[in-house]
Amino acid sequence: MLIEKLSFNGFRNLKDRSVDTSFKQVILKGENGQGKTNFLESIYLLCYGSSFRTQNLRDVVAHGRDFFRVGSSFEDAQGLGRTVDIAFEDGKKRIRLDEKEVKDRKELIYSIPCIAFTHDDIEFVRGEPENRRRFFDQTMSMYDPVFFDDLRRYKLVLRQRNAALKSQKTSLLDVYDEKLAAYGIPIMKARMGVLDSFLAIFPDIYNAVSQENRDIGISYRPSWSDCLETGLDVNSVVERLRLQRDTDLRMSTTTSGPHRDRFTVVDSHGPFVNNASTGQMRLASLVFRSAQAAFYRQKTGLNPIFLIDDVLLELDASKRARYLAYLGHYNQAFFTFLPEEKYFGSFFDMNDGNTKVYKVEGGDFLDE
Repeated sequence: MLIEKLSFNGFRNLKDRSVDTSFKQVILKGENGQGKTNFLESIYLLCYGSSFRTQNLRDVVAHGRDFFRVGSSFEDAQGLGRTVDIAFEDGKKRIRLDEKEVKDRKELIYSIPCIAFTHDDIEFVRGEPENRRRFFDQTMSMYDPVFFDDLRRYKLVLRQRNAALKSQKTSLLDVYDEKLAAYGIPIMKARMGVLDSFLAIFPDIYNAVSQENRDIGISYRPSWSDCLETGLDVNSVVERLRLQRDTDLRMSTTTSGPHRDRFTVVDSHGPFVNNASTGQMRLASLVFRSAQAAFYRQKTGLNPIFLIDDVLLELDASKRARYLAYLGHYNQAFFTFLPEEKYFGSFFDMNDGNTKVYKVEGGDFLDE
């Protein structure tokens, strides 16, 4: 799996041009604000049909332009040459895969699997529970289209149920309760399964890099945990929803379900965030991504593409070196570095033909 070429037109500050990316490692070196992260964002957009920086694609259109387009030629897991491009104009997004229009962006996820390591990943550790739920849901959606569809259906029914609660349309709630249970139960069971796999990976990587021998892990508290005692079937969940209906009506929202589940990073002292330094939280967030890649590899036998965006700066030199050694297998990885960062030179063989370094200046990419 390899992204061979990228092209940009009207995308943030990037020059309208094509860039050769047919290397295992592509290193983008430059000062902040020159376009390194924009480059990674364009790849993520081609892989997921959405940005990791904004929900409004109008933000991505270059200043003074009224549209953007990004495109790529890539080699898929079977070695076949393929193309993908995404355009945004007049408030509409258009996705084309192999010259055919794509209506459902999940086709992209299973065509070009990628994992982005970004500054915001630290929120997996110190942020709200929603951040960790989203992480684990993305992890499972990368390889399991059934989970992806269950999650979509659950969110749709949840919106419908909340609308009925707000408008006091109680006659609809019985139907919504059954659907919410039917879609929510598989989500909770899948989350419990993925956590078991993560706990076999996460602590070992963290301690190997940190050399702390810390009793670190991740706890999961399902919102419907009381229903586990009765087998977590539809009837028990529906009864649970019925019993809390007065509360839901009073609060005009659904107060239990997978959207209220809680994942927490913990150690022997309790929540990890309460006694961890910023560097330790950054390392834990990086390990989240490494574990995600290892889990994906276990499930599919494939290596995802890595997008690694200036996330190693908060680690000292020894931890950076150890983390890079534990980064895991990938078919292709894109790294961003500041000009003064020299440590990456010891990790890559710059003469083996597998690594390309671009100097990024004003949205352009210059050969080093």
